[in-house]
Amino acid sequence: MADLESRGIPVVGIATTEFIQAMEVQARALGTDPAYVFVPHPIQDRTNAELHALADEYLDRMLKELVSVSAVAAE
Repeated sequence: MADLESRGIPVVGIATTEFIQAMEVQARALGTDPAYVFVPHPIQDRTNAELHALADEYLDRMLKELVSVSAVAAE
């Protein structure tokens, strides 16, 4: 994500809530402040229909974050 952002490419990470702390530690170590959307954990045992529903549920939040990141990158 940091590499893409350094090249002016807006990025929003998507991960499960299980990885919030790991993301925070990694971000501090890299000196970054990445945009993330966290979805309920776990996802590996979900059906395709459940994954599609989850994506639909979080799509607006993902797009909002991406637009926000894009606006900051354009400044």
